[in-house]
Amino acid sequence: MFFMDNFYQSILDLIIDTSTNLPPDARRALARARMHEDAGSRASLALETIIDNVLTADAEQGPICQDTGMPTFEVMVPVGINQLEMERQIKEAVVEATRLGKLRTNSVDSLTGKNTGNNLGPGTPVIHFHQWERDDIEMRLLLKGGGCENKNIQYSLPTELDGLGKAGRDLDGVRKCILHAIYQAQGQGCAAGFIGVSIGGDRTSGYQHAKEQLFRPMDDMSPEPSLAKLENYIMENANQLGIGTMGFGGKVTLLGCKIGVQNRLPASFFVSVAYNCWAFRRQGIRMDATGTILSWLYKDGAGGLDQANTSMLRDGAKVLHAPITEEEIRSLSVGDVVIIDGELHTGRDALHKYLMDHDAPVNTNGGVLYHCGPVMLQDDDKQWHVKAAGPTTSSREEPYQADIIKKLGLRVVIGKGGMGPKTLQALQDYGAVYLNAIGGAAQYYAKCVEQVDGVDFLDQFGIPEAMWHITVKEFAAIVTMDSHGNSLHFDIDQFSKKKLEDFKEPVM
Repeated sequence: MFFMDNFYQSILDLIIDTSTNLPPDARRALARARMHEDAGSRASLALETIIDNVLTADAEQGPICQDTGMPTFEVMVPVGINQLEMERQIKEAVVEATRLGKLRTNSVDSLTGKNTGNNLGPGTPVIHFHQWERDDIEMRLLLKGGGCENKNIQYSLPTELDGLGKAGRDLDGVRKCILHAIYQAQGQGCAAGFIGVSIGGDRTSGYQHAKEQLFRPMDDMSPEPSLAKLENYIMENANQLGIGTMGFGGKVTLLGCKIGVQNRLPASFFVSVAYNCWAFRRQGIRMDATGTILSWLYKDGAGGLDQANTSMLRDGAKVLHAPITEEEIRSLSVGDVVIIDGELHTGRDALHKYLMDHDAPVNTNGGVLYHCGPVMLQDDDKQWHVKAAGPTTSSREEPYQADIIKKLGLRVVIGKGGMGPKTLQALQDYGAVYLNAIGGAAQYYAKCVEQVDGVDFLDQFGIPEAMWHITVKEFAAIVTMDSHGNSLHFDIDQFSKKKLEDFKEPVM
């Protein structure tokens, strides 16, 4: 029999806390990063926004980031527990957390593109059960968003790496792979980030083991001396790459590094890296036989975050209000802070593809397109409200963006992580600009929304991919690609790639 009367509520509490409350060790890492950056720098402005977002999410129990990722549960259970019943209740809790707006509707049918609307479906959520000879139950949850998930990377040694040369089948080759993994993430993974690394295993077990490293406390040390040495080396040297918060440049690029090792086949030597953004949402609980929470696993000590100063982001900013003129856009340069007041429209992957062959449902001439998949809730009066609204990674829209800028007459595209040469050329040709919003700052930007004006393609694409029309006030972002052919993302990429060469020679 299964008498765990409190199990469902405990799982729901775990999901809500993981989504809305950044753990103390991650907060302390952000506090240290804040101390290292120069006041008033782009990285400092981004960190202040991130800290404001963390504190707001905690106070209002809103999602830290609108992309609540693929819920991944690691569960340790006593022998004889009915895991089928546990799985059923875990899924019920996921559905309820989604209904409450603590999780975004993130489960999409890979064949039809249809969003299930409740975060259930084949493979969703991910639940791994493990038995142990204890009477208590331990459950850990990782909410890892798609932006940083897309920057996971796996290497097969030996290999050649840009800037680093040959990486052989030894710890020095592993060192080079880890540095390269941090470099390739740039701002697209919402740096500054955390990484879990697995040495060995196979293609599948390597990635899973790398993610398991993310459950380690930030202040622990590997029991294997050679791995502890490598973890320290990466933490000391990765920040010399100069990528910085959001890829804006800066002194802090990496907040944590944990490395594990598995045996491998003679023919294979994999190095798997799980990259996690600054929104390091992982939490755990220990429960008794009734499902009652006995303790939390990542609530040790104080968080160490003081009130943020986001006024710096608005001081001296240039205000834009749609419809925006080409003259206004041509006056902007990389590094300028911009405030958007008025209407903007959201659009992600599905919308970009659709608009290549169809007309827009609204007039967007001189307008603003925001790469965002928000968390939305509807009240009893059928009015929509934004619960989380940070930017998504823009690079996915590169195949479409230039054509969409021309077709829709856009003046501003907002996202994170930057875009490529085709988009940069379109910005020059048509008088538009790319603004980098602060990735993961879902509560900060939700506060900027005054009202939801309407929505298109909701039934067709689902909430994250629908085209939302919203009115914002004091929506702040930074020009990182201007209409004069300048791209901060390209400059930082080239700078950090050059810095990689400093680590080419063996040190391990």
